Amino acid sequence: MLKQKELSKLKTGEPVKHFLLLNKIETKTTKANKSYLNLELRDKSAVYPAKVWDNFEDFLARAKEGDIVRVEGVIEEFNNQPQIRILSIDLARESDNVSQKDFLPVSERDFDEMKNELKDFIRSINNRYLLELLNRIFDEKTFEKYTHVPAGKAWHHSYVHGLLEHTLEILKICDLMCKIHPEMDRDLLLTAAILHDFGKTEELTYENSFDYTDKGRLLGHITIAALKIQEAAEKINNFPEKLLMLLLHLVLSHQGKLEHASPVEPKTLEAIVLYHADELSAKANAYKLAIKADEDKEGSWTRFLPLAGTMLFAEKKKNGEEPKDSLFD
Repeated sequence: MLKQKELSKLKTGEPVKHFLLLNKIETKTTKANKSYLNLELRDKSAVYPAKVWDNFEDFLARAKEGDIVRVEGVIEEFNNQPQIRILSIDLARESDNVSQKDFLPVSERDFDEMKNELKDFIRSINNRYLLELLNRIFDEKTFEKYTHVPAGKAWHHSYVHGLLEHTLEILKICDLMCKIHPEMDRDLLLTAAILHDFGKTEELTYENSFDYTDKGRLLGHITIAALKIQEAAEKINNFPEKLLMLLLHLVLSHQGKLEHASPVEPKTLEAIVLYHADELSAKANAYKLAIKADEDKEGSWTRFLPLAGTMLFAEKKKNGEEPKDSLFD
């Protein structure tokens, strides 16, 4: 068991003497034409940038993304973001008894409970074509990937089982909306919710580090999912053409806007619900994690979050502070 202080708990100026996962490694050049190593290092709590300015040639020749490294350095702040100034770095040895799993964050939810929830949602679908489609897509190997892959590399649900957790949140939101608006096609909406990010099983890797595959970079998860759905539907006798078209529309439009990489924008009631459910789940999770990462930071605001375009207000309770009486007590 790895025992060291979490990166996110280290304050500016504190020393780093850690085993960390090499998330990214690349060479860059300064304006003065000096080469340096640009790295990303992670543990379960955070991913921090780091730089090596001198004598890195031997390390560069031996290291690759996904390796575990021994790092000595200090926490600094650059552009209001934490980073590690490296004093020394080398590959971990086998005798150090650490593995990649020690550094990859995992959902805090119970895994078996989440799997059972997903299976219950699938069993609740009454449309025989959609149910057969799901059963064809989810063979044993694919289901294993689907329930382990993160929902993203860094922004939201970026941990093992993250896609499963994200999908269940969307399913619950969509199921609620179907109770509020019973005219919606629940079977269609829930099937699309289950499959909307299915392409991430082939877009992302999660075994040693979180990264994009070649296929993921070239096609993207939306395209991958649409192709898999089309392929599976073609193997089902008399799969209704209109049903397939509507399902594909939901998957293709779930990111809402063309500038957000959706090939089309939502044009049905079910599609607009799926888009907003996806947004709500993703942003609530991302903001929650950002607040948690800065819970030991002084003041009531997180650091600036580039992907959110803002800081977040996160007022901390004072020691011994009791909640105020409710107006209705």
